[in-house]
Amino acid sequence: MAGELANSVIRPYESSYVDSYRLIYRVRPSKADRCQEYSTLVDELRSAGDQLIRVLARVQVLATADGGRSGPFTARYRPNHNFGGAEDREFFMGQVEVPEGEWVYPGETRELAITFVNVAGLRELLTPGRRWRIQEGWRLVATAELLSLLPMS
Repeated sequence: MAGELANSVIRPYESSYVDSYRLIYRVRPSKADRCQEYSTLVDELRSAGDQLIRVLARVQVLATADGGRSGPFTARYRPNHNFGGAEDREFFMGQVEVPEGEWVYPGETRELAITFVNVAGLRELLTPGRRWRIQEGWRLVATAELLSLLPMS
């Protein structure tokens, strides 16, 4: 199945809460595939509590020329957060908090708050100085470095 997904586009489709966080992705075949059907992947994330985790991070957005986004992002941007290597497919859900009315452009570096859903194994990864990959699907669009844990507001 991994070979089949290598040329596919994965986009978040729906999420819900039922004893664990359930992510459902619709997988659109690449243009090279003749199949017009969408596949569905389901990932169960075990909850570690109802409290969200909020951090301050230095986010470096890749320039478009380096393979990053082609446009800016703004409030409520929810990319995948990958604390492993480039081949790691274990992502965490996190919302990048951009101040209202502001935009973050490709090539820019900003200190931003990020709010994560509290799932098993995440809190142990969040130590000051920790670096991670920010991705849209499997594409790297930014990197981040944890500066500090923040209280929930």
